[in-house]
Amino acid sequence: MAGSAHATREAARRARTRRESARARGTGPARHARLAPPLAAVAAAFTLAQLLLVRPGMGLGWDETVYVSQVSGHAPAAFFSAPRARGVSLLVAPVAAWSSSTVLLRIHLALLSGVALYLALRAWRGLFPDRVLALAGALFASLWVTLFYGPQAMPNYWVAVGALAAVACFLRARADHRDRAALWGLAASGALMAWMRPMDAVWAALPLLALGLPRRHWRPLLALLAGLAAGALEWVIEAYAGYGGLARRLADGSAIQGGLGLRVAVVDQLRSLGGRALCRPCTGALPHPLVTAWWFALPLAAGLGLAIAVRARRAAPTLLPLACGATAAFPYLFMIGYAAPRFLLPAYALLAIPVAEALLHPLTMRPGARRTVAATLVALGLAVHLAVQLAVLTAVVSRTTAAHRDWSRTAATLHRLGVRPPCLLTGQEAIPVAFYAGCSSAATSGHNANTTAGTIARTARHTPVATLVPTGSRPPGYARTWPSVPLTGQRLYYAVPRAGP
Repeated sequence: MAGSAHATREAARRARTRRESARARGTGPARHARLAPPLAAVAAAFTLAQLLLVRPGMGLGWDETVYVSQVSGHAPAAFFSAPRARGVSLLVAPVAAWSSSTVLLRIHLALLSGVALYLALRAWRGLFPDRVLALAGALFASLWVTLFYGPQAMPNYWVAVGALAAVACFLRARADHRDRAALWGLAASGALMAWMRPMDAVWAALPLLALGLPRRHWRPLLALLAGLAAGALEWVIEAYAGYGGLARRLADGSAIQGGLGLRVAVVDQLRSLGGRALCRPCTGALPHPLVTAWWFALPLAAGLGLAIAVRARRAAPTLLPLACGATAAFPYLFMIGYAAPRFLLPAYALLAIPVAEALLHPLTMRPGARRTVAATLVALGLAVHLAVQLAVLTAVVSRTTAAHRDWSRTAATLHRLGVRPPCLLTGQEAIPVAFYAGCSSAATSGHNANTTAGTIARTARHTPVATLVPTGSRPPGYARTWPSVPLTGQRLYYAVPRAGP
């Protein structure tokens, strides 16, 4: 009995020692429960930077009008093409369902994106020191593409923070099968990714699945798969309800992206770094080397971070985000024939942690000339990088705001001519302009085709209808007898039926 009691006390002492050691290393449960001021500061600065640098009144972009129109009372729902998922629409619904204010919507999204960044970084506590996580968050948040898309009704940022949190939760759940918070976080992260973009979620999760299956990490695997399935369920059901089945929806989505296959889009992504929201077709000169230098330095710094981790015998927490970042980027670098900088946001978020570890490595050197020189070079490089990102962001915001104002002016012209809700708009840029005007949009060809010329002609007999045609082009047959007015780069043809007696 005495021996049994002694063994019990000894086991309790060892358990207490392990818990105290874990807390000292920053890996214990109490460590995860506390607020992380450095990470909160990064998230708060990210939110504030969005509100100050990306004008809340900038107006909605093309894709944003599609997502917002699904839940907004401002305009009828736009055609929802096969690759899109409903996650963004549900994300904006708390504001868009009752208000048409873009300012409120931007503030809503900026606040949510800051909270999401904090939670994703916080999931990594205990796997890396707070200083590494804070720098990683700052590196990711300071990219012009992150700042620009954080407050926008677009899915890519949310896939990025979902992937970042998912990898951390997987590592924690693998190390401690009793960590229920990690399992729930893994399921929620998988659901968030799939909720936003199901196929991107699969690509980002591939290394987690590949690691979990042979090692038989069943609980993390089940949590991840459950989350992915829950997030993608609506998309799959909708495929059968409105797109002719899952295979047909996947095929249609591939066709809209130009057909998936072996296509090297690396140079296209480089061209988009200068501030091109969509590079399709992606032609023209490459941006200035200062604009693209960080892109070449990114994999080198990430590789250095991995080498540092291997030497320290803690490769897994560094290797896994690198692998997930690589698979998340692969389809957008090697499988499509165009580029958009937002496509690589998940990769940038995942690579930020090993890059931050590499950049902070000089601080671990012995005091001396080498440490001073290395730290100075890193600081100068970061200063130049931030200046370049700010310059590109300023230009992108200015250019985008001007384009959105053009759409708003076209909508005002439509209203002045009598094309007011309920109304229908077709032709060039019909989807965003229709949202601004409060009209429905329609197309007879292309990826957004949802009607016929005959239907449009019949609609014009009783409903205001307009079509936007590029300057110098002929209008469609149903609009050739309609009156028209010139716009910037376009001509507007319209038909307003006379009111009955």
